[in-house]
Amino acid sequence: LRRQQKADAMAEAVSCPVPPEQRPLEEFQQLSTSWFFSWPVGDEPFLARSLAISWIMVLPVCLLVASGSWALKQDPPRLIVAGAGSALVLPLFLLMRQWLGWTYVMKRLLSESVDYEESGWYDGQTWEKPLSWREQDLLVARHEVRPILGRLGRAMATAAGLMLGGASLCQAL
Repeated sequence: LRRQQKADAMAEAVSCPVPPEQRPLEEFQQLSTSWFFSWPVGDEPFLARSLAISWIMVLPVCLLVASGSWALKQDPPRLIVAGAGSALVLPLFLLMRQWLGWTYVMKRLLSESVDYEESGWYDGQTWEKPLSWREQDLLVARHEVRPILGRLGRAMATAAGLMLGGASLCQAL
């Protein structure tokens, strides 16, 4: 039975017309190992640390821009809150980019067919996934990608909440 399953898997791999780099499981592996898209793959402290570093890097620029306002220049606490709140735009954009990449892979994994291009000349083809591929892709989508999207969603909600809180605090001061 085991040999038959192995032979079936080999036959499916040989008969698959989709180029290896366009297969959903390979796209998942590529995102998981890329520098930028691997931030949410591990634990949440790594994602939070990476976003905090991006926030700290853009904070001086945002403070410099905010200091150009005459009203904020006269009120240092509001200046700092306004600069810190506006500096959250970069981490939020980074999170949105990661969200888009991971949702694309999720859709490809959950799809029953694979859209691909053979030569890169916009000659789009569609290939129906065999049942064993669908099962494997579904497992990866549910147990690997869904938790990543959950972490990204929580991080985006936190960043948006902090941005709104900063704007409210800036108005209150």
